[in-house]
Formats: sequence, structure tokens, C-alpha cells
Amino acid sequence: MNAPLKAKPKKAEFAWHDPLLLESQLTEAERMVRDAARAFAQEKLQPRVLEAFRHEKADPSLLREMGALGFLGPTLPPEYGGAGINHV
Repeated sequence: MNAPLKAKPKKAEFAWHDPLLLESQLTEAERMVRDAARAFAQEKLQPRVLEAFRHEKADPSLLREMGALGFLGPTLPPEYGGAGINHV
């Protein structure tokens, strides 16, 4: 008469570092662009933006560097100077 106990279903785990699980959906090329943009933002952009803010002065060379790295107009085709990548 005693029915066997069923195991409780495992609860879904929440990934706080990637709540929408986007990491698994990126292609290798998209990961490379993301990593390059993150490195540029941390190493070059952040210190210069802080300095510009403190001294109330803009640094136009920053945009030239971003353009040279392909961060401006990334969805434009290469024949027009863009990187030809998608919006992700």
C-alpha cells in the first residue's frame, strides 16, 4: 500500500553572471569582439574618460583609436570602412 517516494525534481539554477545565458549563444567571432572591446574599455578608455571628466576636457584621439580598432560603425561593410559584423 505504500507508494514509492519519487525524487524531487531538481530546481533550476540561476546564473547571476549571465542571467539570460547569452554567453552560450555567442559565436567565437562575437566573443573575440566582446573581449577586445572589454580590454580596450578597461585599459584605455576608463582612465582617459576619468581624466577628461576631472579636467572637463575631451580627448578627440580616443574616437580615432576606437575607429582604428573597428568599434565605430562595426555593422558597415568592409568596403565602406566598417568591420562587417552583426549587431551583437
